[in-house]
Amino acid sequence: MTLTIHSAPGSSGYLDMYPERRMSYFGNPYILGLTLAAGIGGLLFGYDTGVISGALLYIKDDFQIVKQSSFLQETIVSMALVGAMIGAASGGWINDYYGRKKATLFADVVFAAGAIVMAAAPDPYVLIAGRLLVGLGVGVASVTAPVYIAEASPSEVRGGLVSTNVLMITGGQFLSYLVNSAFTQVPGTWRWMLGVSGVPAVVQFGLMLFMPESPRWLYMKNRKEEAIQVLSKMYDISRLEDEINHLSAAEEEEKLQKDTVSYLDVFKSKEMRLAFFAGAGLQAFQQFTGINTVMYYSPTIVQMAGFHSNQLALLLSLIVAGMNAAGTVVGIYFIDHCGRKKLALSSLCGVIVSLIILSVSFLKQSDVTSDGGLYGWLAVLGLALYIAFFAPGMGPVPWTVNSEIYPQQYRGICGGMSATVNWVSNLIVAQTFLSIAEAAGTGVTFLILAGIAVLAVVFVIVFVPETQGLTFLEVEQIWKERAWGSSRDGDNMEGLLEQGSRS
Repeated sequence: MTLTIHSAPGSSGYLDMYPERRMSYFGNPYILGLTLAAGIGGLLFGYDTGVISGALLYIKDDFQIVKQSSFLQETIVSMALVGAMIGAASGGWINDYYGRKKATLFADVVFAAGAIVMAAAPDPYVLIAGRLLVGLGVGVASVTAPVYIAEASPSEVRGGLVSTNVLMITGGQFLSYLVNSAFTQVPGTWRWMLGVSGVPAVVQFGLMLFMPESPRWLYMKNRKEEAIQVLSKMYDISRLEDEINHLSAAEEEEKLQKDTVSYLDVFKSKEMRLAFFAGAGLQAFQQFTGINTVMYYSPTIVQMAGFHSNQLALLLSLIVAGMNAAGTVVGIYFIDHCGRKKLALSSLCGVIVSLIILSVSFLKQSDVTSDGGLYGWLAVLGLALYIAFFAPGMGPVPWTVNSEIYPQQYRGICGGMSATVNWVSNLIVAQTFLSIAEAAGTGVTFLILAGIAVLAVVFVIVFVPETQGLTFLEVEQIWKERAWGSSRDGDNMEGLLEQGSRS
């Protein structure tokens, strides 16, 4: 069989010819099982970013030195982000060298060790060390889970399956709020809150022992028989041939390049520079449009709006976290039906409107009453709208796009670099929001975020291609055409596919 690439967005050559071979999200329990097992890494990610806000209240009660030092409080919160940056930066190399499965197992061991250290910490400095370990595990998992899922997914539902990992992240954040509430009256409070995070890591470790390695990684490491055995559990015999053809063509393409790549190689290749700029830019804009401002500081924002009751602030924050998880479910459906680019643009337009509402509510709010008044409720509405628009689009799209825009040879290293950009941006936002709000005013701060969201719209329009439904080989062709024009590689790419179909 000879396969020809159709480069129209949203198409995948053989699926256009044989639409009956398209798979639905729930079409293969085996693939869905792989996705859920890998997605527990996202749950760890979300839980860790959410749990510390509640735990810190009780850590301050146990350690007087922490209560007296804002620096120590910031360090306890931020050390996990520092660990995540290191884990994400090294996670790409671990993925490429040892494989996705071993990288996941490594992340689970490190995370579980960090949870034990935190739960048993005799002083704040050991607690900080535990937070660093947990962050390392989260960083590696944030790189590994999307790549593992993407490489085990049919192209037509890849976006939805990768977005399941984002659902696990937002679900983990929601779970952390529930766990915080459950342990407020239990002796040990924060030790339970932080220690229980090790349970999902142990569960995932056990599950991953029975999961296969990524078939794409196996094939590229010349372990073809193992790769075909895994693929045979995913596809029927007619489609299996097509999938093997695409892997063979990708292998031939990589033989034309060096066997190993370095970080500098990413910037030496024009195609990779374009791909990494698009992927890393999306990750940066995901954070700089303010999502973790909302997730980390939603109780504070609610109180800034005039609702001074701690109970009401926490309740509204729990509702925000729940909306974030629910919105991700919506995104899972739309990302493979509307496309990544359209979903990101519609999401950003809603985010801009929401941030303007938040800005106006704070700028107009002069005399705050005990119940927040009209503009207090307008601020709450702005928060709700922000999550409603952000969660389905800019939540899953950056992770999905980064899992599919890089060639196999660069996927681990570029995925790690772009995840590092996300964590660095996350740290910057988390460490500066309250300071900027105090210096310039909360209304002006949200207006700045709205301006950044406008820049994000321009960025997505200009630099991010639509990858909906495309095979990895078709996505590679996009970057070749953007870098060198459409004529240089078209014939060569089709030849590679023909060569792969004969092998």
